[in-house]
Amino acid sequence: MPVTYDYEWFKKQVYQITTINLDAYKEKQMKRRIDTLIQKYRVEGYDKFVELLRKDEEVLNAFVSYLTINVSEFFRNQDQWKFMDEQLIPELMKKFGHQLKIWSAACSTGDEPYTIVMLLSKHLPLAQIKVLAYDLDKIVLAKAKAGIYEKKEIQNVPEEFKKKYFKEVDKDHVQISDEIKRRVEFKQADLLRDPYPTDCHLIVCRNVLIYFTEEAKDDIFRKYYKSLKPEGVLFIGSTEQMINYQEIGYIRRGSFFYEKPAK
Repeated sequence: MPVTYDYEWFKKQVYQITTINLDAYKEKQMKRRIDTLIQKYRVEGYDKFVELLRKDEEVLNAFVSYLTINVSEFFRNQDQWKFMDEQLIPELMKKFGHQLKIWSAACSTGDEPYTIVMLLSKHLPLAQIKVLAYDLDKIVLAKAKAGIYEKKEIQNVPEEFKKKYFKEVDKDHVQISDEIKRRVEFKQADLLRDPYPTDCHLIVCRNVLIYFTEEAKDDIFRKYYKSLKPEGVLFIGSTEQMINYQEIGYIRRGSFFYEKPAK
């Protein structure tokens, strides 16, 4: 029986090569994105593109980056960070003390975990701050660890932090300070497959799940719930919705903040 090189076949090949499960992504949007990428490389069909992925590491890395849809920004949606700064962090410190366990669950180029560290620095000495930062894409993790950004990428950073924690590299780029970088522990990991940290006081996962199926999102939200300590908080983005948060067990604290209740 001849092999049919259709999208179902392609998903299986991608899983073999990358361990990324495309079944967890909304098929219509993801297939359209992949078809566009295949056209860019001017190859005929899924089978030829799989051959290219297997033999060309640069194309493979670009493909993974394309799949993981890296959209990140310092202090994106400032009113949400204001709530975190003025209400959430003081509450968490009152409940759990100064050694907070915080996880940036899909950290992309580092904007989010570095934003968290800078905000925490208003409340705690830097030496007491530690943020776990995971992402599937090793290319964006390398950029995150380098901490070099275009000046336009830090336009939402408050002036006090710009002056204190960024230095100019050239006329278009800045680098975040080593004292901030040292507070973040980066790790390559897949939200769909790899173990989650446990006993987290705060999990931040913003604008990550937009292309995931409802089943995959539900599974991730439930795993976040298990990863939180009682009275810990999940902070999601404006593109995400958790309609069944009550069924999972969360208490809604605001538009984008969900708390795991005390035992």
